[in-house]
Amino acid sequence: MIERVTGAALLAVVAAGSLTLAACGRSDDGVAGGKELRVWHYEAPESGMGVAWNEAIKEFEATHPGVKVKLELKGFEQIQKTAPMIVNSNSAPDVMEYNKGNATAGLLSRQGLLEEITPEVKKRGWDKLLSPSVQVVAKYDDKGIMGGDKWYGVPTYAEYLQVYYNKDLFKKHDLQVPTTFDEFTKVLDAFVAKGITPLANGGAEYMAQQYVYQLALDKADEPWVNAFQRYTGKTDFTDPAWTYAATTFADWVTKGYIAKSSVSTKGEDAGVAFMSGKFPMMFSGNWWFGRVAKEAKFDWDTFVWPGAKMTLGSGGNLWVVPKGSKNKQLAYDFIDITLKKKIQNILGNAGGVPVAADTSAITEPRAKKLIEGFTTLAQSNGLAYYPDWPAPGFYDQWVSQTQKLMNGDPPQSVLSGLQKTYDSGLPK
Repeated sequence: MIERVTGAALLAVVAAGSLTLAACGRSDDGVAGGKELRVWHYEAPESGMGVAWNEAIKEFEATHPGVKVKLELKGFEQIQKTAPMIVNSNSAPDVMEYNKGNATAGLLSRQGLLEEITPEVKKRGWDKLLSPSVQVVAKYDDKGIMGGDKWYGVPTYAEYLQVYYNKDLFKKHDLQVPTTFDEFTKVLDAFVAKGITPLANGGAEYMAQQYVYQLALDKADEPWVNAFQRYTGKTDFTDPAWTYAATTFADWVTKGYIAKSSVSTKGEDAGVAFMSGKFPMMFSGNWWFGRVAKEAKFDWDTFVWPGAKMTLGSGGNLWVVPKGSKNKQLAYDFIDITLKKKIQNILGNAGGVPVAADTSAITEPRAKKLIEGFTTLAQSNGLAYYPDWPAPGFYDQWVSQTQKLMNGDPPQSVLSGLQKTYDSGLPK
């Protein structure tokens, strides 16, 4: 789960009006002229994906005379809540970025609302371009569980969480980048002692739940993740990992590592606050990379969660083709272009994590470090997906329960609420 164009950013897009880009194309029957390809996504224009996909539209324009591309920027939450209705209607886009996982792409695949694209994947060789760890989120079984044998989407990037940090503030307070969890807590204590809240947080959306999940991962292992995400075993929210996570997160709020007032803060506002220099650190995904590079007014860098063997991450969100798409072949052509090395290299140098780039073409130093971090995690089975994936409606429950945790509800009560929603969403 991630969030992209939301809050003020989405309002800015809406205020600017619909973004319609003239592109060129072949109609589905091979005859030029008169077609429109509708593309929806929620990546910020300055993100690695936004930059790369704008270039992909230009490439599509050069190779498909006569087709117009109508690009519509949406909010992550907007698509999250309305996709089941949209893809089953006459207003469905032709190709859409959609959240991967059992509760989202898996659910729509099970309901028959997404085109099953396995033949197209094999025909175009996309299965040869994407590593097995990236493919997991693109393939679902008949119950909508990821890692199945049928393709319902294509990720053109990958993602994981890391800690963004303000190098100027670290230098000002004579602090070093932590490499162990103990060192991390000492850095947190040092900032609090100076009257500074060290960690940006958005309790009203995804950030708070991702802190809790990362803390659980610090005490978990790969079988634990598979049981939780892929139902290979029983998940017990009273186990040591979940108990430690909820208890520690509540303790962090009490200690001032995370502001209690952030219980009502959205992800966009938390990110903007970090980029303005209000917080020394922000734990979030590489989808922020391009914006931080452009908007931060200070020297900054990133580090992987200290001491983590596993962290939140996966192959990126998916290009999916709704059943209601009126231009499926054009949609496949567009997806194909976003996987070309030229576009993938642009994505990498703009701060995204490409899945089919020429690594020697990635020259931006921080971008190279970002990609190397992902590669290390992927090769060691260190990508643990996201906490809201396993059950339909789980995202909203996570938001509600982490807000309760921040407001002082007992960790056991919060974990019990999560258990109830999780169990009710298990595949029958």
